[in-house]
Amino acid sequence: MVCILMAMPLALIAIALGVFIRHLVNKATRNKKDSNLVKSSILPFIILLTAGLIEKQITAGDREIISVKTEIILPYTPLEVYDAIKSVDTVIAEKTWLMKLDLPVPVKCVLDEEKEGGIRTCYFGGGKIVEKITHLEKGKVQQMDVIDYQLTGRKWLGFEEAIYLFEETGTNSCKLTRITTYTSTLTPRFYWEPLEKTGIGQEHDYVFEHIENFLKNTR
Repeated sequence: MVCILMAMPLALIAIALGVFIRHLVNKATRNKKDSNLVKSSILPFIILLTAGLIEKQITAGDREIISVKTEIILPYTPLEVYDAIKSVDTVIAEKTWLMKLDLPVPVKCVLDEEKEGGIRTCYFGGGKIVEKITHLEKGKVQQMDVIDYQLTGRKWLGFEEAIYLFEETGTNSCKLTRITTYTSTLTPRFYWEPLEKTGIGQEHDYVFEHIENFLKNTR
């Protein structure tokens, strides 16, 4: 549903372009009735089809690498925040508006070993993401490479890296930063990138709300 809604403006633009081209062809050939059918119907189709094939060849294999960063200040120590996020039994938070439209919802994260090389698996309503810890300093940084993912949109989206940063900002205060690095082959980039970032940002916000609620209830 989200993909359909996001792609609809592009489809409407393509329809409008087709109508405009047909109008121009009709205007140029209105005195040539015998050739109207070919020029007003088939010619615009050939032009748009050719343009689409050229665009596909030009962008074939291109992947944009993008990072999305979200920050929050929490009234807890970095170690408390780290302990709350390293492994999550059940993610409980208010669904964002995109999640209500079928964006994958985080369910839980399971950490097999709390060390570099450990595997952290995050389950979603629509699949899972498997991460391998590459750098770990408790209460400071947890950096992970994505080694496998099974989510809606995996044909055009790829997930590369996930990072949590824990920065002490005062007595019993921590700035938590989440950075997600992903790749995308969707074009045009000026249209899709802001929407992709919004979706990933809402995933971050959902997890942050859970952490905030969890720490509030366990203190």
